[in-house]
Amino acid sequence: MANEKIILGIDPGTTIMGFGLIKVVGKKMEFVQMNELLLQKYNDPYTKLKLIFERTIELIDTYHPDEIAIEAPFFGKNVQSMLKLGRAQGVAMAAGLSRQIPITEYLPKKIKMAITGNGNASKEQVARMLQSVLGLKTLPKNLDSTDGLAAAVCHFYNESRIDVIGKSYSGWDAFVKSNSPQTPKGGKRGNTVIDLRNKKK
Repeated sequence: MANEKIILGIDPGTTIMGFGLIKVVGKKMEFVQMNELLLQKYNDPYTKLKLIFERTIELIDTYHPDEIAIEAPFFGKNVQSMLKLGRAQGVAMAAGLSRQIPITEYLPKKIKMAITGNGNASKEQVARMLQSVLGLKTLPKNLDSTDGLAAAVCHFYNESRIDVIGKSYSGWDAFVKSNSPQTPKGGKRGNTVIDLRNKKK
């Protein structure tokens, strides 16, 4: 029996979170689902983050993905927008890490390159290529869900060379270790990610 696994791809955002799932059987992939979490009507930023976390957990508990691929925030001039996007990504990652699911981050250009062969491709070009490759009958009105699906497909194409594509975390412990810098010689220790799970009250 061929090896099977589910990959969940996420395009994080505080306005729309797009996601897509593919099933990998051997060396072939099959489309499972794609959709969006619409957040425009919520004004409170913390409510949005809560909904992102809950929706990600719901997807995990429903489809039981073996791996998660997430689009990493790109560097832009608008600091506030980058901060909001980073928070959305962090919450989605935390949901996956809480279930001990391996997570890999991919830069937008890497995803576009993997899907279309062009790192500067438009959302529409990415969506049309996915439609052709996965045999999708129709495309959604908003293309955030196809961006999430693209992250999953990118991971499928590149899983044998993750080390040169993006950052990968096997679970919460790996995330903490990766984001806790070592103390430099003769200097002070920088900011660390503190694991509070085992701290006594």
